[in-house]
Amino acid sequence: MDTRTSIDAEVRERELVITRIFDAPRQLVFRAWTEPERAARWWGPQGFVTTYCNMDVRPGGTFRVCMRSPEGADHWKQGVYREVVEPERLVFTFAWEDGEGKPGFQTVVTVTFAERGDKTELTLCQAVFENFEARNSHHRGWASTLQRFAQYLAENR
Repeated sequence: MDTRTSIDAEVRERELVITRIFDAPRQLVFRAWTEPERAARWWGPQGFVTTYCNMDVRPGGTFRVCMRSPEGADHWKQGVYREVVEPERLVFTFAWEDGEGKPGFQTVVTVTFAERGDKTELTLCQAVFENFEARNSHHRGWASTLQRFAQYLAENR
């Protein structure tokens, strides 16, 4: 195996890709990702509550969100929107904040929204993580968050 193949495989191990089909039209799914009052109702794993959600959804705009865990711990995240193509695609950076509000390791999240009849296929790609463990942690978080998202859509069609 040459060096390039080895590096490519390592990078792929630190990428996260999740695809789900939601029983809702693409425009609604996109709005739920781009309107703060909607996003605050579903963003975060099961049991978490979004206590702060500020989103300026445009290229160069920022977001900052605080999720409170069931144990009462606040988890702040922030990012910058790189690309917004309504209703097809969002690209933004993602970083957890430390206790002083400074961003940590940054990844890039790409979310695509494809029409599948009256449903929407959402594909989320997040990369490149520091390590395999960080990727797996985010996989668990996003899987739970997307379950909450499906519930939100079912209740808000």
